[in-house]
Amino acid sequence: MRWIKSTWNWIDDRTGLSEMLGPVMTHLVPHDAKWWYVFGSATMCAFMIQVFTGAALAFSYIPSAAEAYPTLQFISHDATFGSLLRGMHYYGASAMVLMVGAHMAQVFLFGSYKFPREMNWATGVLLLGFTLVMGFTGQLLRWDQTAVWSVVVAAEQAGRIPLIGTAIAHFTLGGTSVGGATLSRFFAIHVFAMPALIFAFTGLHVILVLRNGISEPPKPGDPVDPKTYRANYHRLMEKTGRPFWPDAMWRDIVFCVAMITVIILLAWFVGPPELGRPPDPSIVAANPRPDWYLLWYFGVLALLPHGSERYFMVFAPVLVGVLLIIVPFVWNTGERSPRRRPWAVAAVIATALMIGSFWIAGQKSSWSPVFDARPLPESIVGASSGPIAIGGRLFFDKSCIFCHAVQGQGGHRGPDLSAVGLRLRSDQIILRISNGGNNMPAFAGNLTPVELNELTAFLLSRKYEAHRQMTPGEDRYFQPGN
Repeated sequence: MRWIKSTWNWIDDRTGLSEMLGPVMTHLVPHDAKWWYVFGSATMCAFMIQVFTGAALAFSYIPSAAEAYPTLQFISHDATFGSLLRGMHYYGASAMVLMVGAHMAQVFLFGSYKFPREMNWATGVLLLGFTLVMGFTGQLLRWDQTAVWSVVVAAEQAGRIPLIGTAIAHFTLGGTSVGGATLSRFFAIHVFAMPALIFAFTGLHVILVLRNGISEPPKPGDPVDPKTYRANYHRLMEKTGRPFWPDAMWRDIVFCVAMITVIILLAWFVGPPELGRPPDPSIVAANPRPDWYLLWYFGVLALLPHGSERYFMVFAPVLVGVLLIIVPFVWNTGERSPRRRPWAVAAVIATALMIGSFWIAGQKSSWSPVFDARPLPESIVGASSGPIAIGGRLFFDKSCIFCHAVQGQGGHRGPDLSAVGLRLRSDQIILRISNGGNNMPAFAGNLTPVELNELTAFLLSRKYEAHRQMTPGEDRYFQPGN
Protein backbone atom coordinates (compact mmCIF):
# COMPACT_ATOMS: atom_id res chain seq x y z
CA MET A 1 0.00 0.00 0.00
CA ARG A 2 2.99 2.27 0.48
CA TRP A 3 3.63 2.62 -3.25
CA ILE A 4 -0.05 3.41 -3.90
CA LYS A 5 0.05 6.17 -1.30
CA SER A 6 3.30 7.60 -2.64
CA THR A 7 1.93 7.53 -6.19
CA TRP A 8 -1.21 9.35 -5.14
CA ASN A 9 0.83 11.93 -3.20
CA TRP A 10 2.95 12.56 -6.30
CA ILE A 11 -0.11 12.99 -8.55
CA ASP A 12 -1.89 15.14 -5.99
CA ASP A 13 1.17 17.35 -5.54
CA ARG A 14 1.38 17.98 -9.30
CA THR A 15 -2.35 18.34 -10.03
CA GLY A 16 -3.96 19.54 -6.81
CA LEU A 17 -6.80 17.04 -7.17
CA SER A 18 -7.50 16.95 -3.44
CA GLU A 19 -7.90 20.73 -3.41
CA MET A 20 -10.42 20.53 -6.27
CA LEU A 21 -12.35 17.48 -5.08
CA GLY A 22 -12.08 18.17 -1.36
CA PRO A 23 -14.87 20.81 -1.21
CA VAL A 24 -17.15 18.54 -3.24
CA MET A 25 -16.60 15.46 -1.07
CA THR A 26 -16.59 17.20 2.33
CA HIS A 27 -19.32 19.83 1.93
CA LEU A 28 -21.90 19.55 4.64
CA VAL A 29 -25.38 18.24 3.93
CA PRO A 30 -28.42 17.99 6.22
CA HIS A 31 -28.25 14.91 8.41
CA ASP A 32 -31.80 13.90 7.43
CA ALA A 33 -31.31 14.29 3.66
CA LYS A 34 -31.66 10.61 2.80
CA TRP A 35 -33.18 8.51 0.01
CA TRP A 36 -35.31 11.31 -1.44
CA TYR A 37 -32.08 13.06 -2.40
CA VAL A 38 -30.49 10.38 -4.62
CA PHE A 39 -32.17 11.30 -7.92
CA GLY A 40 -29.75 14.09 -8.85
CA SER A 41 -26.71 11.83 -8.60
CA ALA A 42 -28.63 9.06 -10.39
CA THR A 43 -29.32 11.43 -13.31
CA MET A 44 -25.62 12.21 -13.58
CA CYS A 45 -24.80 8.50 -13.40
CA ALA A 46 -27.28 7.72 -16.21
CA PHE A 47 -25.70 10.48 -18.30
CA MET A 48 -22.24 8.98 -17.82
CA ILE A 49 -23.62 5.62 -19.00
CA GLN A 50 -24.81 7.43 -22.12
CA VAL A 51 -21.40 8.98 -22.65
CA PHE A 52 -19.45 5.73 -22.30
CA THR A 53 -21.84 3.51 -24.28
CA GLY A 54 -22.29 6.22 -26.92
CA ALA A 55 -18.52 6.52 -27.35
CA ALA A 56 -18.25 2.73 -27.71
CA LEU A 57 -21.04 2.64 -30.31
CA ALA A 58 -19.42 5.50 -32.23
CA PHE A 59 -16.42 3.27 -33.00
CA SER A 60 -18.64 1.26 -35.37
CA TYR A 61 -21.44 3.64 -36.31
CA ILE A 62 -21.06 5.56 -39.57
CA PRO A 63 -23.26 8.70 -39.78
CA SER A 64 -23.94 8.33 -43.48
CA ALA A 65 -27.30 7.92 -45.21
CA ALA A 66 -25.93 4.88 -47.02
CA GLU A 67 -24.05 3.30 -44.10
CA ALA A 68 -25.97 4.17 -40.92
CA TYR A 69 -28.59 1.42 -41.21
CA PRO A 70 -26.15 -1.38 -42.17
CA THR A 71 -23.73 -0.42 -39.41
CA LEU A 72 -26.52 -0.52 -36.84
CA GLN A 73 -27.51 -3.95 -38.11
CA PHE A 74 -23.87 -4.99 -37.69
CA ILE A 75 -23.71 -3.55 -34.17
CA SER A 76 -26.99 -5.24 -33.19
CA HIS A 77 -26.29 -8.70 -34.58
CA ASP A 78 -22.58 -9.22 -35.27
CA ALA A 79 -20.38 -6.91 -33.19
CA THR A 80 -19.01 -8.25 -29.90
CA PHE A 81 -21.29 -6.95 -27.12
CA GLY A 82 -22.88 -4.68 -29.72
CA SER A 83 -26.43 -5.59 -28.76
CA LEU A 84 -25.60 -5.14 -25.07
CA LEU A 85 -24.13 -1.68 -25.71
CA ARG A 86 -27.11 -0.60 -27.82
CA GLY A 87 -29.45 -1.87 -25.14
CA MET A 88 -27.57 -0.07 -22.36
CA HIS A 89 -27.59 3.13 -24.42
CA TYR A 90 -31.34 2.85 -25.01
CA TYR A 91 -32.30 1.95 -21.44
CA GLY A 92 -29.75 4.44 -20.10
CA ALA A 93 -31.61 7.19 -21.98
CA SER A 94 -34.87 6.00 -20.42
CA ALA A 95 -33.26 6.00 -16.98
CA MET A 96 -31.89 9.49 -17.49
CA VAL A 97 -35.33 10.85 -18.42
CA LEU A 98 -36.94 9.08 -15.44
CA MET A 99 -34.31 10.28 -12.99
CA VAL A 100 -34.32 13.91 -14.12
CA GLY A 101 -38.13 13.88 -13.92
CA ALA A 102 -38.09 12.34 -10.44
CA HIS A 103 -35.42 14.82 -9.32
CA MET A 104 -37.45 17.80 -10.50
CA ALA A 105 -40.63 16.44 -8.87
CA GLN A 106 -38.81 15.96 -5.56
CA VAL A 107 -37.29 19.45 -5.70
CA PHE A 108 -40.70 20.95 -6.49
CA LEU A 109 -42.52 19.04 -3.73
CA PHE A 110 -39.88 19.94 -1.15
CA GLY A 111 -39.89 23.61 -2.19
CA SER A 112 -36.14 23.37 -2.76
CA TYR A 113 -36.40 25.84 -5.64
CA LYS A 114 -37.13 28.70 -3.24
CA PHE A 115 -34.57 31.25 -2.05
CA PRO A 116 -31.60 31.06 -2.46
CA ARG A 117 -31.75 28.22 -5.01
CA GLU A 118 -33.67 29.86 -7.84
CA MET A 119 -30.77 29.41 -10.27
CA ASN A 120 -30.37 25.75 -9.26
CA TRP A 121 -33.93 25.19 -10.49
CA ALA A 122 -33.44 27.22 -13.68
CA THR A 123 -30.35 25.23 -14.68
CA GLY A 124 -32.23 22.01 -13.86
CA VAL A 125 -35.07 22.99 -16.22
CA LEU A 126 -32.54 23.59 -18.99
CA LEU A 127 -30.93 20.21 -18.30
CA LEU A 128 -34.35 18.58 -18.62
CA GLY A 129 -34.76 20.22 -22.02
CA PHE A 130 -31.29 19.15 -23.15
CA THR A 131 -32.03 15.59 -22.04
CA LEU A 132 -35.21 15.42 -24.13
CA VAL A 133 -33.47 16.91 -27.16
CA MET A 134 -30.65 14.39 -26.85
CA GLY A 135 -33.20 11.58 -26.65
CA PHE A 136 -35.07 12.80 -29.73
CA THR A 137 -31.94 13.30 -31.84
CA GLY A 138 -30.72 9.85 -30.85
CA GLN A 139 -33.88 8.30 -32.28
CA LEU A 140 -33.03 9.56 -35.78
CA LEU A 141 -29.61 7.90 -35.65
CA ARG A 142 -31.34 4.53 -36.02
CA TRP A 143 -32.09 5.73 -39.57
CA ASP A 144 -35.10 3.51 -40.14
CA GLN A 145 -38.44 4.49 -41.60
CA THR A 146 -39.95 5.60 -38.29
CA ALA A 147 -36.88 7.67 -37.34
CA VAL A 148 -36.84 9.50 -40.65
CA TRP A 149 -40.52 10.39 -40.44
CA SER A 150 -40.02 11.59 -36.86
CA VAL A 151 -37.65 14.21 -38.22
CA VAL A 152 -40.17 15.19 -40.88
CA VAL A 153 -42.73 15.79 -38.11
CA ALA A 154 -40.18 17.80 -36.09
CA ALA A 155 -39.32 19.94 -39.12
CA GLU A 156 -43.03 20.47 -39.79
CA GLN A 157 -43.45 21.64 -36.19
CA ALA A 158 -40.48 23.98 -36.44
CA GLY A 159 -41.70 25.32 -39.78
CA ARG A 160 -44.89 26.62 -38.16
CA ILE A 161 -43.03 29.07 -35.93
CA PRO A 162 -43.88 32.58 -37.11
CA LEU A 163 -41.23 34.48 -39.09
CA ILE A 164 -38.27 32.18 -38.39
CA GLY A 165 -39.99 28.80 -38.82
CA THR A 166 -38.76 28.12 -42.35
CA ALA A 167 -35.17 28.94 -41.46
CA ILE A 168 -35.30 26.67 -38.39
CA ALA A 169 -36.83 23.83 -40.42
CA HIS A 170 -34.08 24.14 -43.05
CA PHE A 171 -31.46 24.18 -40.30
CA THR A 172 -33.01 21.08 -38.72
CA LEU A 173 -33.01 19.14 -41.99
CA GLY A 174 -29.75 20.53 -43.33
CA GLY A 175 -31.69 21.59 -46.45
CA THR A 176 -35.19 21.23 -47.78
CA SER A 177 -35.53 17.46 -47.39
CA VAL A 178 -34.32 14.60 -45.18
CA GLY A 179 -31.02 13.14 -46.33
CA GLY A 180 -27.39 12.62 -45.46
CA ALA A 181 -27.00 16.22 -44.31
CA THR A 182 -29.88 15.70 -41.85
CA LEU A 183 -28.25 12.62 -40.37
CA SER A 184 -24.87 14.36 -40.05
CA ARG A 185 -26.51 17.34 -38.39
CA PHE A 186 -28.43 15.22 -35.87
CA PHE A 187 -25.31 13.16 -35.18
CA ALA A 188 -23.39 16.34 -34.37
CA ILE A 189 -26.20 17.60 -32.12
CA HIS A 190 -26.57 14.25 -30.35
CA VAL A 191 -22.88 13.43 -29.92
CA PHE A 192 -21.28 16.86 -29.52
CA ALA A 193 -23.67 19.78 -28.90
CA MET A 194 -26.08 18.29 -26.36
CA PRO A 195 -23.45 16.42 -24.29
CA ALA A 196 -21.31 19.57 -24.20
CA LEU A 197 -24.27 21.63 -22.96
CA ILE A 198 -25.17 18.97 -20.40
CA PHE A 199 -21.59 18.81 -19.12
CA ALA A 200 -21.42 22.61 -18.87
CA PHE A 201 -24.76 23.09 -17.14
CA THR A 202 -24.20 20.09 -14.87
CA GLY A 203 -20.94 21.73 -13.76
CA LEU A 204 -22.78 25.00 -13.16
CA HIS A 205 -25.52 23.11 -11.31
CA VAL A 206 -22.97 21.44 -9.02
CA ILE A 207 -21.25 24.77 -8.36
CA LEU A 208 -24.60 26.26 -7.36
CA VAL A 209 -25.31 23.30 -5.09
CA LEU A 210 -21.95 23.78 -3.38
CA ARG A 211 -22.58 27.51 -3.01
CA ASN A 212 -26.15 27.34 -1.73
CA GLY A 213 -26.04 23.93 -0.06
CA ILE A 214 -28.45 21.04 -0.31
CA SER A 215 -31.83 22.10 1.00
CA GLU A 216 -32.88 20.57 4.28
CA PRO A 217 -36.06 18.44 4.35
CA PRO A 218 -38.98 20.85 4.79
CA LYS A 219 -40.87 21.17 8.05
CA PRO A 220 -44.38 22.58 8.43
CA GLY A 221 -44.38 26.02 9.97
CA ASP A 222 -40.81 26.82 8.91
CA PRO A 223 -41.26 29.24 5.97
CA VAL A 224 -38.44 30.62 3.85
CA ASP A 225 -37.53 34.21 4.71
CA PRO A 226 -34.70 35.60 2.51
CA LYS A 227 -33.63 37.89 5.35
CA THR A 228 -32.84 35.07 7.76
CA TYR A 229 -32.63 31.86 5.71
CA ARG A 230 -28.89 31.83 5.00
CA ALA A 231 -27.91 32.47 8.62
CA ASN A 232 -30.34 29.81 9.86
CA TYR A 233 -29.09 27.31 7.28
CA HIS A 234 -25.44 27.85 8.23
CA ARG A 235 -26.24 27.39 11.91
CA LEU A 236 -28.11 24.19 11.09
CA MET A 237 -25.15 22.81 9.11
CA GLU A 238 -22.70 23.69 11.87
CA LYS A 239 -24.91 21.94 14.40
CA THR A 240 -26.19 18.83 12.62
CA GLY A 241 -24.60 18.82 9.14
CA ARG A 242 -22.77 15.72 7.88
CA PRO A 243 -20.00 15.52 5.24
CA PHE A 244 -21.26 14.40 1.84
CA TRP A 245 -18.64 11.64 1.82
CA PRO A 246 -19.29 9.12 3.25
CA ASP A 247 -22.38 9.98 5.28
CA ALA A 248 -24.67 10.81 2.34
CA MET A 249 -22.82 9.61 -0.73
CA TRP A 250 -23.15 5.92 0.12
CA ARG A 251 -26.89 6.12 -0.61
CA ASP A 252 -26.17 7.65 -4.01
CA ILE A 253 -23.73 4.85 -4.75
CA VAL A 254 -26.16 2.11 -3.71
CA PHE A 255 -28.98 3.59 -5.80
CA CYS A 256 -26.74 4.13 -8.85
CA VAL A 257 -25.38 0.57 -8.66
CA ALA A 258 -28.96 -0.74 -8.52
CA MET A 259 -29.92 1.43 -11.50
CA ILE A 260 -26.92 0.27 -13.54
CA THR A 261 -27.75 -3.34 -12.69
CA VAL A 262 -31.32 -2.92 -13.95
CA ILE A 263 -30.07 -1.27 -17.15
CA ILE A 264 -27.62 -4.12 -17.81
CA LEU A 265 -30.25 -6.78 -17.12
CA LEU A 266 -32.75 -5.12 -19.46
CA ALA A 267 -30.09 -4.72 -22.16
CA TRP A 268 -29.03 -8.36 -21.82
CA PHE A 269 -32.39 -10.12 -21.52
CA VAL A 270 -34.73 -7.74 -23.39
CA GLY A 271 -32.25 -6.19 -25.79
CA PRO A 272 -32.32 -2.92 -27.73
CA PRO A 273 -35.34 -1.86 -29.78
CA GLU A 274 -35.62 -3.62 -33.11
CA LEU A 275 -34.77 -1.55 -36.13
CA GLY A 276 -37.69 -0.85 -38.45
CA ARG A 277 -37.56 -0.99 -42.20
CA PRO A 278 -34.81 1.07 -43.86
CA PRO A 279 -35.94 4.53 -44.99
CA ASP A 280 -37.69 4.48 -48.36
CA PRO A 281 -38.96 7.77 -49.84
CA SER A 282 -41.44 5.86 -52.02
CA ILE A 283 -43.30 4.69 -48.89
CA VAL A 284 -45.51 7.41 -47.50
CA ALA A 285 -46.08 7.10 -43.75
CA ALA A 286 -47.20 9.68 -41.22
CA ASN A 287 -47.35 10.13 -37.45
CA PRO A 288 -44.50 7.79 -36.48
CA ARG A 289 -44.43 6.84 -32.82
CA PRO A 290 -41.53 8.30 -30.85
CA ASP A 291 -39.75 6.60 -27.98
CA TRP A 292 -41.84 6.08 -24.87
CA TYR A 293 -40.77 9.26 -23.05
CA LEU A 294 -42.16 11.40 -25.90
CA LEU A 295 -45.11 9.15 -26.71
CA TRP A 296 -47.44 11.10 -24.40
CA TYR A 297 -46.83 14.27 -26.45
CA PHE A 298 -47.65 12.31 -29.58
CA GLY A 299 -50.94 11.32 -27.94
CA VAL A 300 -51.72 14.95 -27.08
CA LEU A 301 -51.19 16.08 -30.67
CA ALA A 302 -53.35 13.27 -32.04
CA LEU A 303 -56.26 14.07 -29.70
CA LEU A 304 -56.30 17.82 -30.35
CA PRO A 305 -59.24 19.25 -32.30
CA HIS A 306 -58.53 19.50 -36.00
CA GLY A 307 -56.81 22.75 -36.88
CA SER A 308 -55.47 23.51 -33.40
CA GLU A 309 -52.25 21.48 -33.81
CA ARG A 310 -50.48 24.41 -35.47
CA TYR A 311 -50.86 26.64 -32.42
CA PHE A 312 -50.27 23.90 -29.85
CA MET A 313 -47.05 22.71 -31.50
CA VAL A 314 -45.61 26.21 -31.45
CA PHE A 315 -46.85 27.70 -28.20
CA ALA A 316 -47.33 24.78 -25.78
CA PRO A 317 -43.61 23.81 -25.39
CA VAL A 318 -42.64 27.48 -25.09
CA LEU A 319 -45.35 28.13 -22.50
CA VAL A 320 -44.41 25.09 -20.40
CA GLY A 321 -40.74 26.06 -20.49
CA VAL A 322 -41.44 29.64 -19.46
CA LEU A 323 -43.75 28.55 -16.62
CA LEU A 324 -41.14 26.15 -15.27
CA ILE A 325 -38.40 28.77 -15.43
CA ILE A 326 -40.38 31.49 -13.62
CA VAL A 327 -41.66 29.25 -10.78
CA PRO A 328 -38.83 30.05 -8.32
CA PHE A 329 -38.79 33.76 -9.19
CA VAL A 330 -42.50 34.17 -8.45
CA TRP A 331 -42.85 31.78 -5.47
CA ASN A 332 -39.43 31.94 -3.81
CA THR A 333 -40.59 32.50 -0.25
CA GLY A 334 -43.03 30.97 2.23
CA GLU A 335 -43.79 27.40 3.22
CA ARG A 336 -41.79 24.52 1.74
CA SER A 337 -43.52 21.55 3.33
CA PRO A 338 -45.89 19.60 1.03
CA ARG A 339 -48.32 19.46 3.97
CA ARG A 340 -48.73 23.23 3.76
CA ARG A 341 -48.66 23.31 -0.06
CA PRO A 342 -51.46 20.98 -1.21
CA TRP A 343 -51.59 22.76 -4.56
CA ALA A 344 -48.00 21.64 -5.22
CA VAL A 345 -48.86 18.02 -4.44
CA ALA A 346 -51.94 18.27 -6.65
CA ALA A 347 -49.87 19.76 -9.49
CA VAL A 348 -47.36 16.89 -9.40
CA ILE A 349 -50.10 14.24 -9.22
CA ALA A 350 -52.07 15.91 -12.02
CA THR A 351 -48.96 16.11 -14.20
CA ALA A 352 -48.14 12.44 -13.61
CA LEU A 353 -51.73 11.38 -14.34
CA MET A 354 -51.88 13.55 -17.45
CA ILE A 355 -48.62 12.21 -18.86
CA GLY A 356 -49.60 8.64 -17.97
CA SER A 357 -53.04 8.97 -19.54
CA PHE A 358 -51.73 10.48 -22.75
CA TRP A 359 -48.97 7.87 -22.85
CA ILE A 360 -51.56 5.10 -22.69
CA ALA A 361 -53.60 6.86 -25.36
CA GLY A 362 -50.50 7.16 -27.55
CA GLN A 363 -49.59 3.51 -26.98
CA LYS A 364 -53.07 2.28 -27.90
CA SER A 365 -53.77 4.90 -30.54
CA SER A 366 -55.90 3.72 -33.43
CA TRP A 367 -55.24 7.00 -35.26
CA SER A 368 -51.59 6.05 -35.78
CA PRO A 369 -50.25 3.73 -38.48
CA VAL A 370 -49.19 0.30 -37.19
CA PHE A 371 -45.60 0.18 -38.42
CA ASP A 372 -44.96 -3.34 -37.17
CA ALA A 373 -47.84 -4.82 -39.19
CA ARG A 374 -46.98 -8.06 -40.99
CA PRO A 375 -47.72 -8.93 -44.65
CA LEU A 376 -51.08 -10.55 -45.23
CA PRO A 377 -50.87 -14.36 -45.36
CA GLU A 378 -51.99 -16.26 -48.44
CA SER A 379 -55.06 -17.49 -46.58
CA ILE A 380 -56.33 -13.89 -46.46
CA VAL A 381 -55.05 -12.74 -49.84
CA GLY A 382 -56.76 -15.71 -51.46
CA ALA A 383 -54.21 -16.28 -54.21
CA SER A 384 -50.58 -17.30 -54.56
CA SER A 385 -49.98 -15.83 -58.03
CA GLY A 386 -51.52 -13.39 -60.46
CA PRO A 387 -52.69 -9.77 -60.01
CA ILE A 388 -54.53 -10.42 -56.72
CA ALA A 389 -51.46 -11.99 -55.11
CA ILE A 390 -49.19 -9.20 -56.39
CA GLY A 391 -51.72 -6.62 -55.20
CA GLY A 392 -51.73 -8.26 -51.77
CA ARG A 393 -47.95 -7.83 -51.58
CA LEU A 394 -48.22 -4.21 -52.76
CA PHE A 395 -50.78 -3.63 -50.00
CA PHE A 396 -47.91 -4.24 -47.57
CA ASP A 397 -44.97 -2.87 -49.58
CA LYS A 398 -46.66 0.49 -50.12
CA SER A 399 -47.64 0.73 -46.42
CA CYS A 400 -51.42 0.47 -47.00
CA ILE A 401 -51.62 -2.17 -44.27
CA PHE A 402 -50.19 0.30 -41.74
CA CYS A 403 -53.44 2.29 -41.84
CA HIS A 404 -56.05 -0.19 -43.17
CA ALA A 405 -57.04 -3.56 -41.75
CA VAL A 406 -58.11 -6.60 -43.77
CA GLN A 407 -59.83 -9.34 -41.80
CA GLY A 408 -58.41 -8.11 -38.51
CA GLN A 409 -54.81 -7.59 -39.65
CA GLY A 410 -53.36 -4.11 -40.05
CA GLY A 411 -53.97 -0.63 -38.68
CA HIS A 412 -57.16 1.25 -37.94
CA ARG A 413 -56.21 4.79 -38.84
CA GLY A 414 -58.19 4.41 -42.06
CA PRO A 415 -61.36 2.45 -42.89
CA ASP A 416 -61.42 -1.34 -42.67
CA LEU A 417 -61.11 -2.72 -46.21
CA SER A 418 -62.23 -6.28 -45.56
CA ALA A 419 -65.40 -5.73 -47.64
CA VAL A 420 -64.37 -2.79 -49.83
CA GLY A 421 -65.05 -4.86 -52.96
CA LEU A 422 -68.75 -4.90 -52.05
CA ARG A 423 -68.98 -1.11 -51.72
CA LEU A 424 -66.82 0.47 -54.40
CA ARG A 425 -66.30 0.06 -58.13
CA SER A 426 -62.91 -0.25 -59.81
CA ASP A 427 -62.86 3.38 -61.02
CA GLN A 428 -63.73 4.66 -57.53
CA ILE A 429 -60.89 2.70 -55.93
CA ILE A 430 -58.37 3.88 -58.55
CA LEU A 431 -59.44 7.50 -58.11
CA ARG A 432 -59.14 7.31 -54.32
CA ILE A 433 -55.73 5.67 -54.35
CA SER A 434 -54.37 8.09 -56.93
CA ASN A 435 -55.68 11.34 -55.42
CA GLY A 436 -55.69 10.56 -51.70
CA GLY A 437 -57.69 12.78 -49.36
CA ASN A 438 -58.01 13.79 -45.71
CA ASN A 439 -55.10 12.05 -43.96
CA MET A 440 -54.50 9.62 -46.82
CA PRO A 441 -51.64 10.65 -49.14
CA ALA A 442 -51.90 10.49 -52.93
CA PHE A 443 -50.15 7.44 -54.32
CA ALA A 444 -50.24 8.42 -57.99
CA GLY A 445 -46.51 9.14 -57.93
CA ASN A 446 -45.62 5.99 -56.00
CA LEU A 447 -47.42 3.39 -58.14
CA THR A 448 -46.94 2.48 -61.78
CA PRO A 449 -50.13 1.94 -63.83
CA VAL A 450 -49.57 -1.81 -63.66
CA GLU A 451 -49.11 -1.72 -59.86
CA LEU A 452 -52.23 0.43 -59.50
CA ASN A 453 -54.28 -2.13 -61.43
CA GLU A 454 -52.86 -5.01 -59.37
CA LEU A 455 -53.62 -3.24 -56.08
CA THR A 456 -57.12 -2.45 -57.34
CA ALA A 457 -57.64 -6.09 -58.29
CA PHE A 458 -56.70 -7.13 -54.76
CA LEU A 459 -59.07 -4.58 -53.18
CA LEU A 460 -61.95 -5.56 -55.47
CA SER A 461 -61.52 -9.14 -54.26
CA ARG A 462 -62.12 -8.05 -50.66
CA LYS A 463 -65.68 -9.20 -50.03
CA TYR A 464 -65.44 -10.58 -46.50
CA GLU A 465 -69.00 -9.85 -45.36
CA ALA A 466 -68.61 -11.68 -42.05
CA HIS A 467 -66.14 -9.02 -40.87
CA ARG A 468 -67.48 -6.05 -38.95
CA GLN A 469 -69.41 -3.54 -40.99
CA MET A 470 -68.26 0.03 -41.15
CA THR A 471 -69.96 2.47 -38.84
CA PRO A 472 -72.37 4.96 -40.41
CA GLY A 473 -70.44 7.61 -42.30
CA GLU A 474 -67.09 5.82 -41.95
CA ASP A 475 -67.03 4.86 -45.62
CA ARG A 476 -66.99 8.52 -46.62
CA TYR A 477 -63.25 8.54 -46.00
CA PHE A 478 -62.79 6.07 -48.82
CA GLN A 479 -65.11 7.76 -51.29
CA PRO A 480 -63.85 9.83 -54.23
CA GLY A 481 -63.86 13.54 -53.70
CA ASN A 482 -63.21 13.49 -49.95
